[in-house]
Amino acid sequence: MSNDTLTIAGSDYRSRLLVGTGKYRDLEQTDAAIRESGAEIVTVAIRRSNIGQSADEPNLLDVISPERHTILPNTAGCYTAEDAVRTCRLARELLDGHSLVKLEVLGDTTTLYPEMRETFRAAEQLVADGFQVMVYMTDDPIAARQLEDIGCVAVMPLAAPIGSGLGIQNRYNLRTIIENAGVPVLVDAGVGTASDAAVAMELGCDGVLMNTAIAGARDPVRMARAMRFAVQAGRDAYLAGRIPRKRHASASSPLDGTFF
Repeated sequence: MSNDTLTIAGSDYRSRLLVGTGKYRDLEQTDAAIRESGAEIVTVAIRRSNIGQSADEPNLLDVISPERHTILPNTAGCYTAEDAVRTCRLARELLDGHSLVKLEVLGDTTTLYPEMRETFRAAEQLVADGFQVMVYMTDDPIAARQLEDIGCVAVMPLAAPIGSGLGIQNRYNLRTIIENAGVPVLVDAGVGTASDAAVAMELGCDGVLMNTAIAGARDPVRMARAMRFAVQAGRDAYLAGRIPRKRHASASSPLDGTFF
């Protein structure tokens, strides 16, 4: 599967696992888990992480190097289009013109569900301003199509609420989004363990983004490794094509042609 790459905004990636940088014990653990995950795209919450804004604090870029990873700034913690656009512009300035961003506009502090009206507004402004926008969204196939029409380079429907670990709750909607999308579809939010990541990939998702499922595990580094293999296995299973579900048995060793 060496030629089975994930293409986002014209760049190819071998790994289909994208990971975050929050909630780890320290930068050393952050570095170890991300290395074990094999992820090439690493997302950073600009409003919560220091990537140069505070000269007197540890800089996340000391362990998550832009030379080794594609840094994906995100707008976590933003509740309006204006805040999200301002945050992306700050990220572009800090990262020397970097244009690939993850747009996330939240509706409330309880569910952390996307606020889609503000998400649309922010997406339109960011695309017009030259950003390449990967967008966190509800599991709404119509919204996915509209965001693609705006010019977003990837749509990222939630599988369950952020940090909930509930797994894939919406297989029908995800399949519908996947079947109609002309850009990559990545599950963002809700993954709790390796089997959840495998299910997302078996459904046909192009990738999975996660943070809490790894950083919140008892052993984040081991979980990062499990997620890497789960995403690979799910992708292989999707490409291989599962057998159809049947109500009755189908013998692995048919009786036809037996010797006695």
